[in-house]
Amino acid sequence: MSNYTKEQTETLIDRYKRNPNRDTVILLAREFEKSTKSIIGKLAREGVYQRQSYKTKTGEDPVTKEELVIQIAEKLEIESRFVAGLEKSPKAALKYLLDSIN
Repeated sequence: MSNYTKEQTETLIDRYKRNPNRDTVILLAREFEKSTKSIIGKLAREGVYQRQSYKTKTGEDPVTKEELVIQIAEKLEIESRFVAGLEKSPKAALKYLLDSIN
């Protein structure tokens, strides 16, 4: 048994496709008296949900310490296994090091 009728599903998809953002999900949740997680889950199962991309406070795409270490190793033309443990350094230090060798 489904929590959504065929008509509800069609309405969800149509309204979300017209304005695919978090505010639309919240409005749909209120309208259908469902949780936002339920709405997101349904839209994801229907293949239409678009996950919002995360940005850092500075507006950049997030980068993990491990990715920074790999980039540093590539710039130095060495294998990343030789700098194993470097990912435990502060992120700011890794970014500074990468910028310095660029």
